[in-house]
Amino acid sequence: MKNKVMIYFTNETDSPVTYGLKMLVRRSVIAALEYEGFYNDAEVSVTFTDNEGIRRINSEFRGIDKPTDVLSFPLTDFEGGDEPPTDEPFVSLGDIVISLERAREQAEEFGHSFERECAFLCVHSMLHLLGYDHVGSDEEDAEMRRRQSEILESMGLGVK
Repeated sequence: MKNKVMIYFTNETDSPVTYGLKMLVRRSVIAALEYEGFYNDAEVSVTFTDNEGIRRINSEFRGIDKPTDVLSFPLTDFEGGDEPPTDEPFVSLGDIVISLERAREQAEEFGHSFERECAFLCVHSMLHLLGYDHVGSDEEDAEMRRRQSEILESMGLGVK
């Protein structure tokens, strides 16, 4: 990858976030950007929280008073063009908020590793930051699922 990717991490949990988890998130961000052919310098903010923290954010910004696994807050609108609408040296793609508590629960529920779940949530969120959605139609949902699967496969984290 030729471009620079700046990731700003914030930990709002009571537990330390490992270097390994941060590097996994970095790999996930870069894999999504490469898959999408996004070669501009970019910056993303990633906040790790727990179920209560993500519930508060979900309630405040989406009006849904319950925890979720990941939230995405895009800062760039990619509709209508291949180039990002900015002349800044770094394209600020947006914010990702991951509930590590929920990621642990889902990893156990789905029978895969915590790391794989965190990578999935990050890739899912990156696709939102890059302009994809899965709520509007079954076709959009299928397209997003396909992209997620292919990105995770490229990272060696596909579901067998």
